[in-house]
Amino acid sequence: MNDKMLKDTAKKHVPKQTKGKNACIAFISGGIMGLIGQTLLQVYGTLGFEKEAALSLMVVTVIFVTALLTGIGVYDTIAQKCGAGLFIPISGFANSLTSSAMEGRSEGPIYGIGSNMFKLAGSVITYGIVSAFLFGSIRFLMFGG
Repeated sequence: MNDKMLKDTAKKHVPKQTKGKNACIAFISGGIMGLIGQTLLQVYGTLGFEKEAALSLMVVTVIFVTALLTGIGVYDTIAQKCGAGLFIPISGFANSLTSSAMEGRSEGPIYGIGSNMFKLAGSVITYGIVSAFLFGSIRFLMFGG
């Protein structure tokens, strides 16, 4: 088999890229996730919570629901269909932590669950702090205090 035949055969078997479709799905699913968050915020507000408390409750609710759906094996299926629309920081991080915890549960609560969660959380928090410092410094230097 020569190089041309090999390249032609490989081209036939490359999956079609659907970037436009994936972007639309991510946009719509991210919008739905934002709508759910805003609805929770409104519900907590009508229940009499101050804006700050309602915001905190909304975040905790999204984290709890994401962790619960990850635990029962539903979130990953939904995330595969929705793509990047569900990788927003709150739900994506909750999914990652819950998955890591579930991965280590056979090793016990300390060496398994806790250790796996902190391996992931440590790197995310470290990069988050470093990024916040860098971008904050750039903003300070460009626009002043």
